[in-house]
Amino acid sequence: MSAPALPLARGAAGEAVRDLQRRLTRAGYDLSGDEPGSYGEHTARAVAQFQEARGLRADDVCGSQTWNALVEAGYGLGDRLLYERRPMLRGDDVAELQTRLGDLGFFADRVDGILGPQTAAAITDFQRNAGLTADGICGPDTIASLNRVQRRTPPAVKAGVVERERLRAGPRRLDGRRIVVGQLGGLDALASTIARFLQDQGAVVATWTHPDPSAQAAEANGFDADVYLGLDLGDDPGCRCAYYGRPDYESTGGRRLAERLIEAVPEAIGEGPGTARPMQLPVLRETRMVAVWCEVGPPSRVVETTAAIGRAVVRSFVDWAAAAVEG
Repeated sequence: MSAPALPLARGAAGEAVRDLQRRLTRAGYDLSGDEPGSYGEHTARAVAQFQEARGLRADDVCGSQTWNALVEAGYGLGDRLLYERRPMLRGDDVAELQTRLGDLGFFADRVDGILGPQTAAAITDFQRNAGLTADGICGPDTIASLNRVQRRTPPAVKAGVVERERLRAGPRRLDGRRIVVGQLGGLDALASTIARFLQDQGAVVATWTHPDPSAQAAEANGFDADVYLGLDLGDDPGCRCAYYGRPDYESTGGRRLAERLIEAVPEAIGEGPGTARPMQLPVLRETRMVAVWCEVGPPSRVVETTAAIGRAVVRSFVDWAAAAVEG
């Protein structure tokens, strides 16, 4: 079935809701209190639980991010051929493949469920070592060979080591660092202020406004950025930051930058301490560098304290660069 008209929320009804409920049921969620095809309390609760488990915003509304995550959750390793293509294949089967290859030492990147060049190279390398045709296509023969061999090093450990070594090799200042400041819209003044202050520190900065976070991730990857900072405007006062993380892995650089931001930015706004948490938002999952998504609010205070927020953000970046892997 093709993707339904989204979002789906409480009160919705029809075949699209039935499809949503079937996918949630297959994922292990109990919706027995709602009629099939009726988006009631139990469906909403299951959606929120699924969102929380997948590192998405738990608002109990099925939008495009939640729908795509549900589709991905429906794939198990062996359900389809896995190979590099455009658009890239995504799913829990890809994540399991990355985990298995990482266990065996063939994949040192983070597990993100996206089959890109690193995963394709790992498939080919494993096939070559296993005496299979090295075509980069993971099918029944490759899976059978994976099932026959023993695990070694957990991929989360390897990916974490790779990121920490990359951070250690980086400069301890912002001079020459390539930084992207992105936003969905409505924060042009703040993004420009942050960019100007970062440039004063010698950073090479690009600012992008786009309503699609995935498009921002693609732009940041194309810019070959060292750091991505995403900005969003929230109604609640203070600062809430997210960095990439799964149950088996979290971005060390992202977490430490987020921790510095939630100490400095709320003070600039005139609010108490902020919050930082690992999430799998598309922009965090798809960027290939240290990335933090930062929501600030309320709008009136953000407008009044734009310069102060900009200085706080840059101070956070300076502190982070000076001790990105310490502590």
